[in-house]
Amino acid sequence: MYAVEFQTTVKNGLIEVPRQYIGSLTNRVHVILMAEETSKAAVNLVDQLLAHPVPMKDFRPFAREDIYARQSNHDLLH
Repeated sequence: MYAVEFQTTVKNGLIEVPRQYIGSLTNRVHVILMAEETSKAAVNLVDQLLAHPVPMKDFRPFAREDIYARQSNHDLLH
């Protein structure tokens, strides 16, 4: 097995092999893809959920008092 390296653009899920390599390639090849990183920042799940909350039937957020009561109970248990 030998290595051939080239850059190309994926079009409709297909990778075009440059002409100069087609004659030297057999029917079976081992392919390793190394995609260029995009400049897009990784999606932050919390930011995504804040921007697009998931609707839930009968959802009621905790009241401030409930949050602090739960925290006090947690501190007592640990």
